[in-house]
Amino acid sequence: MTDLLIRFTRTCELDCDLYLLKSVIRSAVEATLVHLDVMNPVELSVTLTDNRYIHKLNLAHRGVDRHTDVLSFPMYEGEEIAAMDEDEPLLLGDVVLSLERAREQAKELGNSTLRECAFLAIHSTLHLLGYDHERSPEDDEEQCRLQREIIELIELPE
Repeated sequence: MTDLLIRFTRTCELDCDLYLLKSVIRSAVEATLVHLDVMNPVELSVTLTDNRYIHKLNLAHRGVDRHTDVLSFPMYEGEEIAAMDEDEPLLLGDVVLSLERAREQAKELGNSTLRECAFLAIHSTLHLLGYDHERSPEDDEEQCRLQREIIELIELPE
């Protein structure tokens, strides 16, 4: 496994086990990097927030006037990452995850909130690595396949 540094911040009070949540998100990011054979040292930030805060970001950065589950702010284009040496650190970018929306989606899907957060961390890490399901149907299919494969690699607490 590569060296991984995740800087966690939050914009709201959390009514969950923060240590467990961070551990699950870290496991999801690590599983994604391993599955894609990323050998570089990796650094990224994860901001845990609520629907109100992510709504503001979604409007400001994407022009979408509603909340969402997760936003990704990559530092590189996919081609730039592929051209890097394996020992060169990857400062991947930023992830903003709405715990409020993750809880709602988990309930809708019959999943645990931790599983939904792991899935969103995988989804967002793929975006930071250059995958973009909004670009084309082929990219969407590939990203969905990877997400399904990677979520199965993670041991989630009951």
